[in-house]
Amino acid sequence: MHIAYLDHASATPVRKEVLEAMLPYFSEQFANPSNVYDLGSKVKAVVEDARAKVADLIGADPAQIIFTSSGAEANNLAIKGVAFARQKKGNHIIVSSIEHHSVLNAARFLERLDFEATFLPVDPKGLVDPERLAKVIRPETILVSIMHANTEIGTIEPISELAAICREKDVFFHTDAVASVGNTRVDLDELNVDLLSLSGASLGAPKGIGALYFNKKVRLMPLIHGGIQENGRRAGTENVAGIIGFGRAAELAKKQLPAKIDHVRILRDRLVEGILKKVEKVTYTGHPQKRLPGHASFCFEAIEGEALIFMLAQNGIYTNTGSACASKALKTSPVLGAIGIRADLAQGSTVFTIDGSNTETEIDYVLEKLPAAVDRLRSLSPIWGKQIPTYEENVCS
Repeated sequence: MHIAYLDHASATPVRKEVLEAMLPYFSEQFANPSNVYDLGSKVKAVVEDARAKVADLIGADPAQIIFTSSGAEANNLAIKGVAFARQKKGNHIIVSSIEHHSVLNAARFLERLDFEATFLPVDPKGLVDPERLAKVIRPETILVSIMHANTEIGTIEPISELAAICREKDVFFHTDAVASVGNTRVDLDELNVDLLSLSGASLGAPKGIGALYFNKKVRLMPLIHGGIQENGRRAGTENVAGIIGFGRAAELAKKQLPAKIDHVRILRDRLVEGILKKVEKVTYTGHPQKRLPGHASFCFEAIEGEALIFMLAQNGIYTNTGSACASKALKTSPVLGAIGIRADLAQGSTVFTIDGSNTETEIDYVLEKLPAAVDRLRSLSPIWGKQIPTYEENVCS
């Protein structure tokens, strides 16, 4: 049986080069980087080298990188850290309605502490309107958080334009770039954001390591109190092996990104064209052009996305439905609801995320097996063939 793993937004395998770089720090070079003697100092130096590599990937100063346990923790540190540090200036934050749960739930948590949160709508392609953002900023607004790219529909937001609006109004701007760093070009000089979250697991580094970039003018209240690690912004002994792996993965990602983008875009377009040609009643979600190059997301009418995922897995095809952090909730995706997809159609959500390791043979295998799986599930559906309100745009254009 062929294997086609197309769920890289959920997890990427640790790259061989990354694992090799990490291994010595589990045994031979085990010292605590906070120790002042030579064994600790040597480990500290390697941690700082990895920090420089992660910073270089996005065009940051190494001193502006805080290592965290994940992209979710980085998002929480950005949102709560700024909110607690700036609460004397104001108590209002703005996030988009299609953010990752770590952003949405952080905002809802702050609402319970007498902060106010505005959840900004998006258009049918998932884009935030800069003019709409400008209208909801108030004198007491202290932070705006809009993700760079959405993991569920692939849409890339106009971050530089949104950040410029906030800069004019003395409002800090954070972007969750977990889905985009390592998958498309991310340059801080172009984005001009104050805070940016990223994750090693998106780059071929191990799970359990992430980072937050912060502009030097940003004051952050730590979420984890203890020692002086990460310059006092995040206490706790560093995940040395994870940090080393993150640094090596970032180094490889920067070198290989141009070729990777070209490769995955070709595969994605082949997949999208094939699905829209071979399967009827399917909606291609997200923006057709302003999207991650290796991302393709669909809603198949009259089927359950979970059932399709299981059926494809039986044929060695691995994909996902909705957010990797929410797919087991068996609820209508808030992202698809926010872009106007009907609840019943949203149940047929399927997301393909392609990596540089994927091949045309794998894409063709998906196109061979997917139509039959959809037909089989529709033959069992009580609503297939019945009159259903149509979605006006089967393909966003």
